[in-house]
Amino acid sequence: MSDLPARLRAIMGRRHVLTGRATARFCTGFRFGQGPVLAVARPGTLIEQWRALQACHAAGAAIIMQGANTGLTGGSTPDGDAYGRPVVIINTMRIKAIHVLPGAAQVVCLPGATLYALEKTLRPLGREPHSVIGSSCLGASVAGGICNNSGGALIRRGPAFTQLALYARIDERNEIELINHLGLRLGATPEAMLARLEAGDFAAHEIDHPAGRAASDPDYATHIRDISAPSPARFNADPRRLFEASGSAGKIALFAVRLDTFAMDTDTATFYIGSGNPAALTHLRRHMLRNFKTLPVAAEYIHRDAFDIAATYGKDMFLAIEKLGTGRLPALFALKARFDRMPFLPRDFSDRLMQAAAKLFPQHLPGRMRAYRDRFEHHLLLKMPREGSAEARDWLTRQFRDESSDFFECTPDEAAKAFLHRFAVAGAAVRYRAMHRDKVADIVALDIALRRDDTEWREQLPADIAMAMPVKLYYGHFFCHVFHQDYIVAKGHDPVALEHRLWALLDARGAEYPAEHNVGHLYQAKPALAAHYRALDPCNCFNPGIGQTSKLACWD
Repeated sequence: MSDLPARLRAIMGRRHVLTGRATARFCTGFRFGQGPVLAVARPGTLIEQWRALQACHAAGAAIIMQGANTGLTGGSTPDGDAYGRPVVIINTMRIKAIHVLPGAAQVVCLPGATLYALEKTLRPLGREPHSVIGSSCLGASVAGGICNNSGGALIRRGPAFTQLALYARIDERNEIELINHLGLRLGATPEAMLARLEAGDFAAHEIDHPAGRAASDPDYATHIRDISAPSPARFNADPRRLFEASGSAGKIALFAVRLDTFAMDTDTATFYIGSGNPAALTHLRRHMLRNFKTLPVAAEYIHRDAFDIAATYGKDMFLAIEKLGTGRLPALFALKARFDRMPFLPRDFSDRLMQAAAKLFPQHLPGRMRAYRDRFEHHLLLKMPREGSAEARDWLTRQFRDESSDFFECTPDEAAKAFLHRFAVAGAAVRYRAMHRDKVADIVALDIALRRDDTEWREQLPADIAMAMPVKLYYGHFFCHVFHQDYIVAKGHDPVALEHRLWALLDARGAEYPAEHNVGHLYQAKPALAAHYRALDPCNCFNPGIGQTSKLACWD
């Protein structure tokens, strides 16, 4: 085992096999999870990935497949060091190719392709991916979204899903097999297949369309409209959408996914809605889902407290995206991570520096948004496609203007800033913690899916729990009934105990969690998800500990 790093260097070069302190950025989760590894391997080609996988398995190492490491539950990092065998991370982010299939209705993405790169590739073609910037996080990989059944903000498209993938698994005989379910005829031997795939060396007549295999959720737009159903619209353990790579959480080594693309919505209208009455927003959601001819593009909820925290602690993120664009930000965040690892700097120095710099800039939020913040506790950003804009405008004008509720139609600049502010909420709790270490024990971050028939979406906490978490951020995908809930736990309280109490409250409501992020090291996988993991990885070689209460437990 001690010579495994040397064997990996022979495959992909010394520069791309990290050991010791150099592995820190890859071994620490965004919010949770950290542990030592024997090595981090960063293959630059699919063949290098295949050979690295073979070397790790032959040496008996535990293998963690890692994309952009943007998860919140530690799913792409170790958690502690009690695995009983050395751990190797195979990070795939150097393998970035995207192949647009004829007609641009589908794409094939290699494991390091990012959501941003896919959006940029499709934009000149008038197409969009399943999710666009603002749905989740910067730098997220396309494959990571598939592995976690991530949902995103776009209502009509459902969770990230495909039944067309090329992946390697370790079978019941403890042998590696490469499975080609991409619908591309690439050849017979693994390395020949991978070389052709990476080069895009396949002709139109070699592209098949297997019957019964989908490259996106085919019926989500109908599924979400069923507002009488006593189950969530989407969550990552939904048996409807567990299929090979989809929902795999890294329990296989993914080499490529084939996905549908979507016609870009043009000439949209965004309505900024404020209300002091949760029941009014419930009525809006249920009426539009049940009766509107056209579903919205997106309907994003922000509570006033989340609005305020993001306005202060997400301002630098807002400005960075607005001024620099999303393309440069992953590199800037990698630079920040290296900066933070410098031992001579105090903890959170870069966060404090960026927070101070943000204060030098003028007010960044439009005046009408700030006025609604003062008037209303609940905020909803409703984006309608061109064919549904008049219907929404007419209904809101007739039904949604009274003493407790109001709306305005955004200018293009206001719409862009409103959704950018919604995106900034997602990281604001982390910055708040960095700036208030003396008062904050930790963050409890939940993403939950409520039942489609649930009319009481606003959380009511027992007084003792609410007191222990003085800052609470509520935001999410309102029509899908998927909410992100970040709780800032005060010093002197146990975040883990509080989280378990929150789980009990969610269980009583019939909610599912996590809704969009994988179970990682925090959650026990639900039976359907656990069965999916067992089928993909019967020997528990990939991402050990995912979805288990013990890192050393066997799936059987």
